[in-house]
Amino acid sequence: MSRPTLEVADIIRAQGDRFLDSQRDSVSYQQLKVLKAITRCRTAALGGHIDDCPSCGHQAISYNSCRNRHCPKCQSQARQRWLAAREKELLGVSYFHVVFTLPHGLIPLCQRNPQLLYNLLFRASAATMLEIAADPKHLGAEIGFLSILHTWGQNLLPHPHVHCVIPTGGFSADRARWVHPKYPFFLPVKVVSRVFRGKFVDGLKRAYRRKKIHFSRANAALEEPKHFHRFLRTLFREDWVVYAKPAFGGAPQVLRYLGRYTHRVAISNHRLLAFDGERVTFRWKDYAHGNKQRKMTLAATEFLRRFLQHVLPRGFVRIRQFGFLANSCRTARLSLARQLLPCASAQILPRRSWRLDAASSTAHRLASNSRRHVRPRAIAVVCLPAWSTAQSVVFPLSASRASRRHLPSATPKAASASSPLPSAQTRPYQTQLAAP
Repeated sequence: MSRPTLEVADIIRAQGDRFLDSQRDSVSYQQLKVLKAITRCRTAALGGHIDDCPSCGHQAISYNSCRNRHCPKCQSQARQRWLAAREKELLGVSYFHVVFTLPHGLIPLCQRNPQLLYNLLFRASAATMLEIAADPKHLGAEIGFLSILHTWGQNLLPHPHVHCVIPTGGFSADRARWVHPKYPFFLPVKVVSRVFRGKFVDGLKRAYRRKKIHFSRANAALEEPKHFHRFLRTLFREDWVVYAKPAFGGAPQVLRYLGRYTHRVAISNHRLLAFDGERVTFRWKDYAHGNKQRKMTLAATEFLRRFLQHVLPRGFVRIRQFGFLANSCRTARLSLARQLLPCASAQILPRRSWRLDAASSTAHRLASNSRRHVRPRAIAVVCLPAWSTAQSVVFPLSASRASRRHLPSATPKAASASSPLPSAQTRPYQTQLAAP
C-alpha cells in the first residue's frame, strides 16, 4: 500500500492550536497527550536511526514512532506482534463473528463515563454469550471467544460496539467431547439481543444505585430517580442490535479477518482525501445504504473533535478474551480442544501473507544478509541538543564494534572535545538517534 499524501498529523499541526482554544474546557489530559504524540510521531522530535545496507551502501533515516495506540501510523507492528501471538491459539474449526451494539440513547452516558460503560459492555456481552451457550436448549457447551471494542462509526460519530470472534462449538459439561452448534448463526440472535439488553440495563441500575454514573449538563435531569427509571424504560422499548455473520473459514481466514479489526483507530490516513487548511474531506462507507462509498467534508476543528471522542481512558484494555480462552485457563483448554477435535492442530497461515514482505523491509534485508555472513556497516548518529551550535555528527564504526549491542561513547573529530556526547546504544545494522 502506498504512503498516504495526507495524514491526521498534518491536520493537527495546522489546526490543533485553534481547536484547543475553542475546546480547552472539554479536552482531557489523555486527549492532549494523544494530540502531542501524533504530532511528534516519526519526526526528529522523537529521534531516530539510520538503516545502512551492507550490500549497496544505501542509507535511510527512520524516525522513531510514538507508539500511541490512537496514532494511525503506529498500529502495523503492534498488529503483527498480536497476530503472531494468536497463531498458537487458533483451532482447526470455522469461526463466527457477532457484534453487540449499544443504542444511540446511551451515547451521552458513554462519553461522560467511558470506563464504566465500556467495561459494562464487555461484561454484559460476554455473560450473555456464555449463559446462552451453556443452556442445553441452544448449545449446552462451554465456549471461548475474543472481544474487541470499537467506539466509532465510519463518519467518526460515536458508535460503541464490540466485535466477538468465536470458535464454532465448545466443550461439553464434562469436557469429554466437543459440541457443535445447532444453528447456522451459532446462537439465536433474538434471544442473544434480549438477554444482552437485560444484563446491560441491570448493570446500569447497579451503577446508578452506587452513584458511579456522572451526568453532563444536558442530562442533569437523569440524576433524579424517576427520570432515570423513565430513561431505562425507553431502552426496553427498542430492540438492541446484535449482528451475527455466518461461519467463515479456518485458521488462515481468521488471522486475516482479525487483522481488519484489531489495533484499529477511528480513521486511517488512507481515508483522508483533501485538506485545504480549513476543511477536511475523507472517504466513508455508508452501511445504511448498501455499503456505498461516500465523501464527507468537515471543518478541521469538527474533524478533530470527532477524532478525540474515541480516545480511550488510560490503561483501558480493549481486546479481551473470555470463556475457555480466558487467561486463567487458555493453555490447558486449548490443549484439550485439540485432542477432542478431529483436526489435532490449527492450520498456521504463512507469515509472509500478513506480515510485512521481507523484500520490502530494510531491516529484513539486513537480517538476511547477516545470515549470509555479510560484514555489516554501521553508522552512529549523535544528535546534539537544539541549543548547541553543533548539529548532528555522523561517524563510521568498525564492523566488530557494530556487532555489539552496547557501543561505548566516543568523541568524533567533527565535534569539539568539550561537547558532551551521549553514549550510543545500538543493535547490529541500526544505531539509535537521540532525541533533541
